[in-house]
Amino acid sequence: MRKIAISDIHGCYLSFLSLLDKIALTTADELYLLGDYIDRGPDSKNVLEKIIQLKEQGYQVHCLAGNHDFAIMDARTDPNFFKDWYSGWGGKQTMEGFDVIYLEQITERYWSFLKNLEWVFEIDDFILVHAGLDFLAKDPLRPDINMVFIRNWYDQIRYEWLGERIIVHGHTPVTVTQIQDMLTLMEFKQVIDIDGGCFAKHLPGKGHLCAFDMTNRELHFQKCLDDVSSYWE
Repeated sequence: MRKIAISDIHGCYLSFLSLLDKIALTTADELYLLGDYIDRGPDSKNVLEKIIQLKEQGYQVHCLAGNHDFAIMDARTDPNFFKDWYSGWGGKQTMEGFDVIYLEQITERYWSFLKNLEWVFEIDDFILVHAGLDFLAKDPLRPDINMVFIRNWYDQIRYEWLGERIIVHGHTPVTVTQIQDMLTLMEFKQVIDIDGGCFAKHLPGKGHLCAFDMTNRELHFQKCLDDVSSYWE
């Protein structure tokens, strides 16, 4: 049985399917998804549908919330924020993927999934979170909005609190080489960012979806197969 983490799919359905095939996921494995399933990429609906179907088919899939997953729920209730989400966050591509004019047209099946996402997981010697942990807080594991938004926090890590645990996160896109380097230094630095910037394939070294096999300490990369050009036009 393997424990595998993937983050920041961002509507890249074809890439997600291909990566699942590449890692040969089975029902004996545990798959941990670290948030940002939607926006920017062309097919957020099918990304969510695939995850829900995996759960229904008996796969052990555990899902965290990302900032984009919170954003769509805010956009649903706040007309002013909706405009920002639609034009700036990649919401336009999400709505096109759902083939809707209004967010209210998205069925409860998907809203229920988004509403029930977790904040953080502790798995063996790993802490899994979307963006990172706020080490200025008394308890960095207490659910907090920083878990989905924080950046530039590595220099705040309290290693005496962390102990031997390793933090696995996404949120900040990095290159394949950077992810590989973080794996090499993981036992020392105790952190690894697995967001390969799948939607950002126009940028050097990015445009990959990454799966981190925590059990075997192995990385698997899938180049983006989706047409993400509309987000960058």
